[in-house]
Amino acid sequence: MSQKQYCIYTLTNAHHTVLQTGVTRNLMRRMSEHKNKEGSAFTRKYNVNKLVFYECGGDVNQAILREKQIKAGSRQKKLDLCF
Repeated sequence: MSQKQYCIYTLTNAHHTVLQTGVTRNLMRRMSEHKNKEGSAFTRKYNVNKLVFYECGGDVNQAILREKQIKAGSRQKKLDLCF
């Protein structure tokens, strides 16, 4: 039996003016969705499809908490994490 893996990821656009953070069980599939404009309406509107940060773990609750922690941080903290 394989262990489930959850990834927290941050995307940006070509000019690094927008950041979007999310959680997924399949990062490759999710990135493909964003690149093909099948992601969220926000990412389609702002052309957000460049992966700049990710980390993975086996606990969904920890992944959700980490996503909330990243989203609650200032823009500068997000930039420091990503670049």
